[in-house]
Amino acid sequence: MRDLTGNVAWITGAGSGIGESAALKLAEAGAVVVLSGRRRDLLEGVAKQVQAAGGNATVEALDVADKQAVLAVVGRIKARHGRIDIGVFSAGVNVTERNWSNVSTDGWDQVIGIDLDGVFYCCHGVVPLMREQGGGVIINVSSMAGKAVSPLTGPAYGAAKHALNAMTASLLIEERNNGIRATAICPGEVATPILDSRPVKVSDEDKARMLQAEDVGDLIRYVAQLPTHVTLNEILITPTWNRFAAR
Repeated sequence: MRDLTGNVAWITGAGSGIGESAALKLAEAGAVVVLSGRRRDLLEGVAKQVQAAGGNATVEALDVADKQAVLAVVGRIKARHGRIDIGVFSAGVNVTERNWSNVSTDGWDQVIGIDLDGVFYCCHGVVPLMREQGGGVIINVSSMAGKAVSPLTGPAYGAAKHALNAMTASLLIEERNNGIRATAICPGEVATPILDSRPVKVSDEDKARMLQAEDVGDLIRYVAQLPTHVTLNEILITPTWNRFAAR
C-alpha cells in the first residue's frame, strides 16, 4: 500500500458523516487534508480533531454548487500546497419531499446541483492540476441508489447518483493514461446526518444496523493507498441488513 505522507487530499462534505471520516482517516495515514463544506463551524471542529492527533488540516468553506467558488478553492489549494493528490468528493443532500407525489422543481434543482453538478465542478477543477503533476486519485461518493431504483431515495437523488457513476466511469476512461484514477463508491444505507431529511424518521435501532461513516472512511483510505497501477473503478458496499435488497 502507498505511503500517503505529504499527499494533499481535498475532501468535500468534510464537516460530517462520510466526508468527516474520510478526512480523519486520510490525515491518520499522513495526508495533508483540506476540508470543504458549507458550515465552517463543523469544518473547524474536524480540523481541530486532525490537529489534536498531530495531523495537518486547513479549512476552505465551500458550496460545491457554486462553480466559481469551486475554482477559487482549487486555486488557493494550488497556491498553498502546489498540488492535489487525492480528491474525495462526498458533499451530498436529499430533500424530505422527494417522491413524485410531492417533489418540487426547486427540490430537484437542489439535489442535482450538489450531488451531480457539484461533483462535476470539483472533478473539472482538479483534473488539469492532476494532469500537470502526473497523476492523482479521485474518489466520488455515490450511492447504492446509483445502482438500483427505490422510492426510498426519490427520483432526484437516484438520477444524480446514476449519472455520477457514469460521469466517474467517463473520467477514468479518458484520463487513466494521464495517471488519473477515478473510483465511484456506492454505499448502501449509512448512519449519517443525511438520514435526518428522510420523510419517515429512522430509529436508533435501524441506524445501528446500517453502515457507519467510519466503515466508508476506511474504504476511502484503502482506495487512496492502492498502488498507482491499480484502480477500483466502482465499489458497492452495503450493510449486511439491507432494506434495498428486500424491495
